[in-house]
Amino acid sequence: MLRSILLTLVSLVMILSSVWAVLALWFQAPGGMLGRVGLGGLWLLCLLALLYWLWLGGSWWQSLLVYLAMGIVLAVWWGSIEPSNQRNWADDLEYITTGEIDGRQVRLHHVRNFDWRTQQDYDVRWETRDYDLARLRSVDMITSNWGLAPISHVLVSFGFDGGEHVAFSVEIRREQHERFSELGGFFKQFELSIIAADERDIVRVRSNVRNEELELYRINLSPTDARELFRSFVVQANRLAEHPRFYHTVTGNCTTIVYSMMKKIVHGLPLDYRLLLTGYLPAYVHEVGGMLPGRSLAELQHHGNITERARAADDDPAFSTRIRQRVPGWD
Repeated sequence: MLRSILLTLVSLVMILSSVWAVLALWFQAPGGMLGRVGLGGLWLLCLLALLYWLWLGGSWWQSLLVYLAMGIVLAVWWGSIEPSNQRNWADDLEYITTGEIDGRQVRLHHVRNFDWRTQQDYDVRWETRDYDLARLRSVDMITSNWGLAPISHVLVSFGFDGGEHVAFSVEIRREQHERFSELGGFFKQFELSIIAADERDIVRVRSNVRNEELELYRINLSPTDARELFRSFVVQANRLAEHPRFYHTVTGNCTTIVYSMMKKIVHGLPLDYRLLLTGYLPAYVHEVGGMLPGRSLAELQHHGNITERARAADDDPAFSTRIRQRVPGWD
């Protein structure tokens, strides 16, 4: 009886860890499709042979030792896969924004300002822009949803005197041939990037080109905290440009990176499942007092839906002003 329980537990460990192993090989094995299928299939064949040996061969400890040796080889290979900033990146992710901070003066390099017509047809523009943080007047959170309710992308936009806005986005850094995969984000498929962009680029491409649904919320931050958050984005972006890092669907994504910055500025921010299920993030921000006081979340969501306004504004130079019409805190 004890032997049967032990063999069952060992078998479960081998099977469950093999799920991870096969997925890791599927996303990272060398040799293209042939390598992915071949090495993944070889791992499964070895697993089946070891399970047979475990239950019917009478040498359960030998099966376990062989499997441990396979795991060590896999772990060494996995550890050898390192992030890089030198790949054939997609045009809109060719650069990570970097910046120079001198007191309240910030110069950003590689601010994206593409003119999008379709996802394949666009004008490429990367610009250097200067910002005076003494003129910083607002912080907005913009969520973008493509149809899966629990998951949204999150942008943080900073507004300055005169109506100028620049939005920061924590992005997966795709190569030319890649498409986003939530599952691949667990297996070192993408690097991490921070992009600063003109709203007519980074908001408009989501509303007018990708047909996503967007909501905009005015964030309740003091001028000092707003300036500190802006600097934090620049510092984090510089760090990624110098030391590449893999995107991770849970631990290193568009929300958890921003949360790690915010908790250094606003002490006591609680961890919450909505930091991962980002479609529900507005409820979390509202709950911790991060939105306009005295307004219900339903009211903020209703008036903060900027999708149709963004589509109507299109390439209007007053795009940022038009999408904020009737948004609480901007009316």
